Amino acid sequence: MDEINFAVLGTGGIGRRTLEVSQNKDHLTPVAACDRHGVAVDHGVLESRRDSSGSSGAQSASDGGLDVDELLAATEGNIASDGGATAAGSTADGGVKQSGQDKGVAASVQADPTETPIEDVIEVSDAIDAVLIALPNFEHDFIPRVADRFADADYEGVLVDVLKRSRVIEMLDERAETFEESGISFVCGAGATPGLLTGAAAIAAQSFVEVESVDIWWGVGLKSGYEDNRGTVREDIAHLDGYSIEDAREMSDDEIEAVIDDHDGVIEFEDMEHADDVLLERAGICDAEDVTVGGVLDVTSDEKPTTTTVRVTGTTFDGETGTNTFQLDDDTSMEANVNGPALGYLKAGVRRNRAGEYGVFGPADLMPGF
Repeated sequence: MDEINFAVLGTGGIGRRTLEVSQNKDHLTPVAACDRHGVAVDHGVLESRRDSSGSSGAQSASDGGLDVDELLAATEGNIASDGGATAAGSTADGGVKQSGQDKGVAASVQADPTETPIEDVIEVSDAIDAVLIALPNFEHDFIPRVADRFADADYEGVLVDVLKRSRVIEMLDERAETFEESGISFVCGAGATPGLLTGAAAIAAQSFVEVESVDIWWGVGLKSGYEDNRGTVREDIAHLDGYSIEDAREMSDDEIEAVIDDHDGVIEFEDMEHADDVLLERAGICDAEDVTVGGVLDVTSDEKPTTTTVRVTGTTFDGETGTNTFQLDDDTSMEANVNGPALGYLKAGVRRNRAGEYGVFGPADLMPGF
């Protein structure tokens, strides 16, 4: 596997954990990270890449990269507590609200304060192979608009997101031709669900000539609660009956915590608008309406309240009806099941991009790299 320089937009929970997990993955070098107040860039590694990249394709190994431990210490406490309003605005670039004046990327010795963090990353993106967009998506077109900015700047590389909403996939597909012309490979829904579980469903479906249903049921335990996982919890609450993503964006922290308290810290979700449905449909596995996603979120315990399970039911070539089941071990954390696959899909996206394959890819289209 060729070496990969990558950047992370957003240092909330997903962004921070991606940087942390990347230390245990081969061939990955984090070279840039930002939140709405600061940007950290390892210019030495990027200059080395520019000096040695006389041709596209294979890249030599690079030493260095960001000091992840120092950056994580600086960004500890980053939380999306403004409901994504900052991220969704027309001029803001981050979506991460600092929990104190000295917190955030700008506090890192590797970083500079900035009012244009995404533009700052785009300026050095000629030497960046892949960018993980770890920003709250509290407006449906926010992540697509971020992708537009890279395309407008003639970025050639990989963009990866872990978005959940079904309707966003259509917005990305509408940009597929632009991505192809730009040399961008966009991997969408590359977390756990959609992501790892979508891919598992696509593999499980291979036993059948016709898939009748795909049922995804997840369990997440977050003992650290809403305070340390505000973006994740807020996005999930938007899936509850009687709430919309617009409601969740506008709710105050106290209102969010009141919803959590009303459920005694354990919230069950049914028939969620998760992008697994359209991603499986676009891969030809089944109709979107045949996919259901639900789960249980417990912010009082790190233990999973239920086992994460994918059930694919279908008819075999010889007329038998069966159900293939895939389960995640209860000891694998949300971080392991979201950030590990995100980096695996990032690797797969870079392979496709270097092979000249551009456009929009879903987790059922790729086998993640390890």
